[in-house]
Amino acid sequence: MRRELSFTDGQMIVRGPLTTRGSRKRADYVLFHHTNQPIAVIEAKDNQHSVNAGIQQALGYADTLGTPFVFSSNGDAFWLHDRTGTFGAVEQEISLDAFPSPEDLWQRYLQWQQISPNHVDLLTSQFYTKVGGKAPRYYQQLAVNRTIEAIAKGQRRCLLVMATGSGKTYTVFNIIWRLWKTGTVKRVLFLADRNSLVDQTITNDFEPFGDKKAKLTRKLLDENGRVNTSYEVYLGLYQAIIGNEGQDNLYEKFDRNFFDLVVIDECHRGSAAEDSNWRQVLDYFSTAIQVGLTATPKETKYVSNINYFGEPVYTYSLRQGIEDGFLAPFKVVRVSLDKDLDGWQPETGEVDDHGQLIEDRVYNLRDYDRNIKFKQRTQLVAQYISEFLHNGDPMRKTIVFCEDIDHAQRMREALINVDANRELVQKDRRYVMQITGDEKEGKAQLDHFINPNETYPVIATTSKLMTTGVDAQTCQVIVLERRIQSMTEFKQIIGRGTRLRPDYGKNYFTILDFRGATHLFQDEDWDGPPLQDEDFGQATGDGSDGGLGTDGTASLPPADPPIPGERIKYTVSRQEFQVVREQVSYYNTNGELTTESLRDYTRRTVIEAYTSLNQFLTKWNEADRKAAILQELQERGVLLEDLEAMVGSGYDSFDLVCHVAFNQPPLTRRERAEQVKKRDVFAKYGETARLVLEGMLEKYADQGITSIEDAKILQLDPFATLGTPVELVQSFGGKRQYQAALTELENLLYERPSA
Repeated sequence: MRRELSFTDGQMIVRGPLTTRGSRKRADYVLFHHTNQPIAVIEAKDNQHSVNAGIQQALGYADTLGTPFVFSSNGDAFWLHDRTGTFGAVEQEISLDAFPSPEDLWQRYLQWQQISPNHVDLLTSQFYTKVGGKAPRYYQQLAVNRTIEAIAKGQRRCLLVMATGSGKTYTVFNIIWRLWKTGTVKRVLFLADRNSLVDQTITNDFEPFGDKKAKLTRKLLDENGRVNTSYEVYLGLYQAIIGNEGQDNLYEKFDRNFFDLVVIDECHRGSAAEDSNWRQVLDYFSTAIQVGLTATPKETKYVSNINYFGEPVYTYSLRQGIEDGFLAPFKVVRVSLDKDLDGWQPETGEVDDHGQLIEDRVYNLRDYDRNIKFKQRTQLVAQYISEFLHNGDPMRKTIVFCEDIDHAQRMREALINVDANRELVQKDRRYVMQITGDEKEGKAQLDHFINPNETYPVIATTSKLMTTGVDAQTCQVIVLERRIQSMTEFKQIIGRGTRLRPDYGKNYFTILDFRGATHLFQDEDWDGPPLQDEDFGQATGDGSDGGLGTDGTASLPPADPPIPGERIKYTVSRQEFQVVREQVSYYNTNGELTTESLRDYTRRTVIEAYTSLNQFLTKWNEADRKAAILQELQERGVLLEDLEAMVGSGYDSFDLVCHVAFNQPPLTRRERAEQVKKRDVFAKYGETARLVLEGMLEKYADQGITSIEDAKILQLDPFATLGTPVELVQSFGGKRQYQAALTELENLLYERPSA
């Protein structure tokens, strides 16, 4: 039994450069049948409430935690909501002594899930834990349990969809661990498509397997070409185990039934296409249980993860991760240049920098840096990126996604030549690095870029190499300088910034969009459940999604019709560009992008909580602690620091809210304090008590209402010079009289006429 269990961290709410945490979800009681299996939620109310008063609140928690039994109680009885259909009625009242036993609930759970009692040992097996190690988050528990349950029911292929940054590898490790420890599977193959992913997994999450694990390379072959089969957990790179240039397929060195479990990381890649080289590995080990893991399942008319693996056994979306406070929210800055909006057309007979006649047509964002490159446009984008970084912390890790390798190279050069970056580049040449598949020096710096403890590189220009499989935990800026037509690729790119690392000062990330790519956020399916394309299986094509590009990433169907013959790329240096529009959008608490101003957001949020000025004033004056109301507003995303920056310094938080939300003229804290002093209301108190209250007014004028509500205020100067806290309270006649004097002081500060 866990009491007052907080199972989320509270959403990070972004306004301007500041962030605040929303409230955490906290259940009064959560009942676990065993350590890993929450089975019931109980919401407790006092007996001034009805027995079922808390049931809807509890149902919301049960939705998140995946618990089938939901209870509410007022201390006199229990109200049961049953999702399993094993109690007869969906809802009913039961007496206190009729509360079901743990074994009763567990048997009903097994009946609901249609799981044989023969699999109880597997279902009750433990997560791997070590002293001081991290405990699984609720959604990781759910993902593991749902997969284990599916396998227990005989499902041979399972798909797990979890947002980038939510701990997919940690989750799948625990799936493997529990299956392996219970003997359900004995030999495991873990497949990834990036060497760095395999190496990181071996040294980090899979470390508990010790000497039972090995990296599957040709080093495991003896002089006769036979593979070492003494290990139990093998981790391999797709490209390394598929033969090329006359080599045998490494995976075929094993018997077809050697592995009991095959895990496919980033399974939206080649394994989604039936005719890909990757699929042959899965077909070879077809007798094994196969678990696919991805943040972005591939569902097009050509390829389908769902067609192969089936519907996901569990989905944890980016939107849910942000709402829970486990993933970083973002703000979007859309930047429009004049020729981006209007297009560009050459004059009749105009030639480019190299003397080539430019085809006479209108060029637009679809063409820029693909068919025609403008030197001054690249320079202007580089200048904007640099100014954005220097306006805050210029050492924020930044990825600039470019059209191709040539564009990434030119963008690196432009960033290096920005005057604001000169000193930083001279300090360390790696301040800006091109990290692309063909650039050996840049690729060598990739591990340094993603390491939170490494300062350099700071800015990475890339094309496709860093779209997926790159765990850039401290990346704070994503720059979109390429057209993106694939929703899968868009999700992967956005995923580079979703890690939340407050310990490194990263509470959110920013997307600078120069190509209009963030219009994909308007697609209602951008972060919804994966759905199979209705045209899948009917389209003709070569399934080109399944192949690998030259830089090791999955190729995509062409977004535009191919240009016949060799592509000509014109170079035009003389054309100038200007920024004509900037639009800042925030990811709000409803999971939507909103472009409303701080003033509009504050007004809307306050009025949602307090429908009128009179209601707000009533609640404010009735509150024992004003800080509680301010905290509630903060949790709704009202950032008082930003309001002060907008309205002016020295104003009371109360006045900032009333001014912005209800158009009331604000008073400064000093003005409010002086109004109270003029009324000479402290004459009825003794000298010491009067000095305490005068000191309180000064504290308020300097620091605000929350400072005088602090229980430790009497331990601070100037009060400490007047006596001990006990002596100062006694100067009022006792604790009750002291509290009454503080309440009177607050009432005077916010008396209706002055308010």
